Amino acid sequence: MQIALTIAGSDSGGGAGIQADLKTFHQFGVFGTSAIVALTAQNTLGVTAVHPVPLPTVRAQLDALAADLPPAAVKSGMLATAALVHEVADGIARHRFAQYVCDPVMVATSGDRLLDADAVRSVRDHLLPLATLVTPNLDEATMLVEDPVETVESMERAGRTLVLQGADAALVKGGHLDADEIVDVLVTPTGVRRFRHPRLATTSTHGTGCTLSAAVTAGLALGRPLERAVADALDFVHRAMVAAPGLGRGHGPLNHFAAAPAAEA
Repeated sequence: MQIALTIAGSDSGGGAGIQADLKTFHQFGVFGTSAIVALTAQNTLGVTAVHPVPLPTVRAQLDALAADLPPAAVKSGMLATAALVHEVADGIARHRFAQYVCDPVMVATSGDRLLDADAVRSVRDHLLPLATLVTPNLDEATMLVEDPVETVESMERAGRTLVLQGADAALVKGGHLDADEIVDVLVTPTGVRRFRHPRLATTSTHGTGCTLSAAVTAGLALGRPLERAVADALDFVHRAMVAAPGLGRGHGPLNHFAAAPAAEA
């Protein structure tokens, strides 16, 4: 069994963060490990508190996993502060963790900010050069490339910029596009691929980004090529949204019991 690692914050509501990542890893048949970098108090209505984990504790978690349960692939999600970004970047580089998916979580679905303003530059400078894939939404891509990202064409330009900034590839997510069709754009050094699917009329969108990046990470841990891992992850998230349980009074969670795409025969 392959191991996948998530480095992210804990979501007390269970729909995003570490909890969503571990559920997703399980559905894809990989063994999930975690390094928690922040504790949050949140539910489907919003985030009411964020408590960063002390840096030595983050370092100790990564060291413990590297020593005994080294991952085949790793992702990072919410990192909260510039200091945590630096600590995580150092740990990934020091332990030579491969197949790294950077989900640059900056703002929650509820609109609550989850990354300090001064940490955005740290993500760009220290995490992108380590990343096999970076997975920003439109707002996050805008912050990272410092240019508005509002159309499919600007998504492609942003993806190319993110690759120039050091990422091996970029998946710019189009969930915030003002259109009936959602387009996600994968940019690699060799080309561009657009993934299209109809927009769902649902408020069950809490944890979509976390679940997507975790699903890509699981696919990479299983040895799937990047483009296949991305396609499988997008398919999984779409079906998990369709089957969402309708919990909570705000942006509800997905259904992480949705079946993951099977390995090809």
